[in-house]
Amino acid sequence: MKKLIIAADNKIPALKGLIEKYAEVKYLPAKEFTPETIGDANVLLVRTPTKCTRQLLENSKVEYIGTANIGFDHIDRDFCAAHNIAWHNAPGCNAVSVAQYVLSALQHLSIHQNFDYRGKTIGIVGAGNIGTCVADACRKMGLRVLLNDPPRAAVEGNNGFSDLKTIAEESDIVSFHTPMVHTGIYRTYHLADELFFFGLKKKPYIINAARGGVLNESALLHAYNQGLVSGMIIDCWENEPDMHPVLLDKAILATPHIAGFSTDGKMNATRITLEYLSAQFNIPMDLSSIVPPLPAQPVIDLNIFENHRIERAILTTYNIDGDSSKLKQHPHLFVSFRDNYYLRREFKAYTIAGATPEEADLLQKLGFNIQE
Repeated sequence: MKKLIIAADNKIPALKGLIEKYAEVKYLPAKEFTPETIGDANVLLVRTPTKCTRQLLENSKVEYIGTANIGFDHIDRDFCAAHNIAWHNAPGCNAVSVAQYVLSALQHLSIHQNFDYRGKTIGIVGAGNIGTCVADACRKMGLRVLLNDPPRAAVEGNNGFSDLKTIAEESDIVSFHTPMVHTGIYRTYHLADELFFFGLKKKPYIINAARGGVLNESALLHAYNQGLVSGMIIDCWENEPDMHPVLLDKAILATPHIAGFSTDGKMNATRITLEYLSAQFNIPMDLSSIVPPLPAQPVIDLNIFENHRIERAILTTYNIDGDSSKLKQHPHLFVSFRDNYYLRREFKAYTIAGATPEEADLLQKLGFNIQE
């Protein structure tokens, strides 16, 4: 069997030192993936910032692309199909991370906007791995959930799904979790347009943790200025890293496309990417070393909180306001914030102390450990 030659993104975690025994590896920053630098590589291991286009691939020896994230709109799938280049993404790797992001946003609204989300309706647009995980977490928190996913509805039937008109009319919060699809009957580019926003009835909060272009940002800003939207929580931007400056300023929370950037999610992506690589080239790999480190303070004592105990426990695991403040103050560091993101663990890495039986029941359902 020939030895693999791999060009790998140097920001994919837990990779260095793991795959060298199976391949000759060159590590590159995402911006340095060029026809010249990938050279004789027959495998690319990338992230979203690397655009695997015709220009990059046309005269290369690449036969396989593994992307360590859920998205795949940065890969020219038509070119790959025409030139026998196989590829895989890492579906579902960061679903829990995005659910943590959405719940943290809701806790921020509860504390800082006096928004009691319990009993409210959240419309979730896109019910794949991530949307389904977000929906499950929101139900546990006491929200009514509406799901919109036309591709799933076409296969499974309309029962359990709502159209966008119903989402617009009945939702107190609308959270977007679709892939980016530019053409076809399931096109999601500018899915939330002026027609959608002017159909809003309950002045909802809008959350975008999907792709920037899923929302028409001009239409969103116009709807906000017209009083049709209570507030905006934006993680994905239409022209990122260049963000709409007014939207950045007016958003309650603005983050640099890191909703899925928990350390757990990143490690999952690395593991899934290497599992596909192993299967593609029939290489037995030992992936047992891909384990996230412990958080600095893994025990959360609810007794230190005077109020909003559950809300503050969730926010202890992820300080969404901190991410937003940094981006608003230093928008030019968008890429740097992403590339140098800190250790952020999901709920399962934390143990709750001092909980009442009711608190313990809910937090355990969300994935926290409970101290006896």
